[in-house]
Amino acid sequence: MLSKKYRFHSRGGVRYTYQKGKTIRTPKMSLVYNDNSRGHQRFAVVISKKVIKSAVGRNCVRRRVYEVIRLQLPEFTDKKDCIFVIYSKEIKEMPFSDLVNLVKGLIEQSKVR
Repeated sequence: MLSKKYRFHSRGGVRYTYQKGKTIRTPKMSLVYNDNSRGHQRFAVVISKKVIKSAVGRNCVRRRVYEVIRLQLPEFTDKKDCIFVIYSKEIKEMPFSDLVNLVKGLIEQSKVR
């Protein structure tokens, strides 16, 4: 699991990132990112109830994406806030290697590293 240090703690930071940030979209998920002044990266994973109805399913997807981020964390050098927004319930059944490639592709497109 991703350490609390690297996660958002309030809705204010998420709201600010949505308003001021830049977005990169794919059919299954998008990445909203913005600069921060905290000295380290912060991440959030957002899944609507319209995508996956059960809280258990949403939390499962959230944990999987946080694990991918945790494995990629040593490669980050920029200080940015990143929000991953999930649009597809296929991510729940997606093999972990495909999920890693999807997240890596979004990160490389955004040049967040």
